[in-house]
Amino acid sequence: MAKYRVLSIDGGGVRGLITIILMQRLAQLPGLKDWHKNAALYAGTSTGGIIALGLAHGITLATGRKLYEEKSARVFDDSWIDDTLDLFNVIGAEYSSDFAESELRKWFGGTTLAGLSKRVVVPTFDLDNSDDISVKYSGKPKAQKWKPKIFHNFSAADTGIKAPCYKVALYTSAAPTFFPTKDGFVDGGVFANNPSMCALTQTQDPRNDRPEDRPNLNEVVLLSLGTGESLKYVSGGDLDWGYAQWAKPILSVLLDGIAGIADYQCAQLLREKYHRLNPTFPQGKEYQYDSVEPQEIAEMIAFAENCDLTETAQWLHDQWV
Repeated sequence: MAKYRVLSIDGGGVRGLITIILMQRLAQLPGLKDWHKNAALYAGTSTGGIIALGLAHGITLATGRKLYEEKSARVFDDSWIDDTLDLFNVIGAEYSSDFAESELRKWFGGTTLAGLSKRVVVPTFDLDNSDDISVKYSGKPKAQKWKPKIFHNFSAADTGIKAPCYKVALYTSAAPTFFPTKDGFVDGGVFANNPSMCALTQTQDPRNDRPEDRPNLNEVVLLSLGTGESLKYVSGGDLDWGYAQWAKPILSVLLDGIAGIADYQCAQLLREKYHRLNPTFPQGKEYQYDSVEPQEIAEMIAFAENCDLTETAQWLHDQWV
């Protein structure tokens, strides 16, 4: 039976470094060299979207890892001048996207989604679909409203295929409060931080141009990669909370919930042809999306280098290669 291989990569800021290292380690195992290059479709949200677009463009894992190790501190650079201007993140985004944009331009140049050799699915969120840029990429809007927008290159009829890769990378990673919006788009993590289900449903769209991009569901093999998860919980049975109490935990609740339901749905639909790798951080340890201190980077590298990949490697041998 033919296989249609899908590689899906979660959002998670600088923790994308963990995902890249896990992929590198798997590629070093016997029989799994360059396993990720066999994917027909790369899907990614936020930092995962940057990785997915990079892989589809032919960027190597080593190059991607170097970017995260050497450039993350510049991407998440918060000067005292910027803090003063935005009242310490009260009325402005915490970081500028200027440096990230310059690096992404170096990666992708003028390549559009149509120019990629592999299929991609990259979730973003369009805050106002009547904006000129949104019309250019997304087609004529029926009504002015915000809405999810999934950039892909499956159909020439979707005008999003004309979008430059570097811009789509900026759109999907424009996390609210962390970075400014870009052309009216924000981070796709607001609705699909785990893009596995978005990727799976795209393979079933009868409007996909090529017959080989319309596989039967039983032909799809999907590997979902997370950026690591923390052991979090909220204790107490009856919490009479308002804005102040929910402000801190609600983002993690939503992101983990979104990722969890996509994991459940894909597992139910694909069964043994689906696998998720998302290692758990040690109890009490949490790496933020902007954890860029040298010690934290070193800890994330050590964590990724020591994760047990036995189950994932076996699944790749059984279902992927």
